[in-house]
Amino acid sequence: MLKKEFYVVNRSNSLNRIKDNSIVILFAGNAPKKTADEKYPFTPNRNFYYLTGVNEENHILLMSKMNGEIKTRLFINEVDPIREKWEGKRLREKEALDISGVDNIDYLCNFNSFINKLISSVEDLNIYLDLEKNSYEVKETLSENFAKDIKNKYPQVCFKNIFKIIGELRLVKTKEEVEEIKKAIDITIDGVELLMKKSEVGMKECELEAYFDFLCKSRGVKDFAFKTIAAAGKNATILHYVDNNSEMKNGDLILFDLGAQFNYYNGDISRTFPINGKFTDRQKDVYNAVLRVNEKVIKAMKPGINFLELNKQAKEWIAKECISLGLITNKEDVSKYYYHSIGHSLGMDTHDTDMPNRDTNFLAGMIYTVEPGIYIEEEGIGIRIEDDILITEDGRENLTVKMIKTVDEIEKFMLKK
Repeated sequence: MLKKEFYVVNRSNSLNRIKDNSIVILFAGNAPKKTADEKYPFTPNRNFYYLTGVNEENHILLMSKMNGEIKTRLFINEVDPIREKWEGKRLREKEALDISGVDNIDYLCNFNSFINKLISSVEDLNIYLDLEKNSYEVKETLSENFAKDIKNKYPQVCFKNIFKIIGELRLVKTKEEVEEIKKAIDITIDGVELLMKKSEVGMKECELEAYFDFLCKSRGVKDFAFKTIAAAGKNATILHYVDNNSEMKNGDLILFDLGAQFNYYNGDISRTFPINGKFTDRQKDVYNAVLRVNEKVIKAMKPGINFLELNKQAKEWIAKECISLGLITNKEDVSKYYYHSIGHSLGMDTHDTDMPNRDTNFLAGMIYTVEPGIYIEEEGIGIRIEDDILITEDGRENLTVKMIKTVDEIEKFMLKK
């Protein structure tokens, strides 16, 4: 867990970007019902966590900026000794202060009256909420429901979205954040190497995947960056294949796209290797084509480079490789064998805060994945090679450089098992 000063600075940076006579309200969230009396595991809203460091559900952060004066208050769950006998000890006032560094701690039972007093004392008030919306169909969030309720009671209030403001801050990682991501990456690398050691013809994809799960949990990992993709043979031509229930056959490749999560920071690595430890000549040709693009893209990354322009260039490089492999004759047909972007921002979310708008110029401190792929369904070959790249002041640093990825390295490593 990062020191409270980290969250104090994040709150200050956020408040510096909003209008005066405004408040910011962020919800930790809660775990939705799964079935009967069981709930899904809780994970905090990432923007709330970015500003507080608190990973317990139901809490609310309120920040105010009135006549230039800034105040921060965290509303936490009331202590319930009976409930604690069933679910464990809850966050106390001193702990919340020590973790977050906010000015004041209050209880959730006082939130409504505090809001009423605050709104009633200000003529023109802006309320900033996290109003992230990936699509029209997404269910209403706590923030959206809160906005509807407040608007009915206090129609004079003006709502604004703070998602983009915090998102832009999250894109550039501090040294402390980079270290957390490095820990997640190192665990992920060890997990991939274990998978390569344990790979055997005849296993189910999920049996091999279980070794990664075990290693991560033995290293203190409580959750994964995303659901592991373990795709053998033709399954690897499906980008988000997660059934992981097919038999691993002799002569096939298996594509793993996976990541450990460490203190809510993620690693994200893709590696493709032969189940029996030996590439066929055709597999080797396709693999090396993907690898060449992977290395070209990494070499091109530095401050000032535009992501969309790099993505366009990567598609050109993959198209040329597909022509050389005899898959297409016109580069415009490359989408038959390559149908995703070259990467994404990585951080507290696996697809971090650049998702709504990827027209971004790289800045020092950003971390982006590089994941070219070629997917040949008719040949049962799907190959993706993904690394995590930190943009530095004068170039880039490959945070996954310790993970082997050439054909020779993979075959020699798997021969040892």
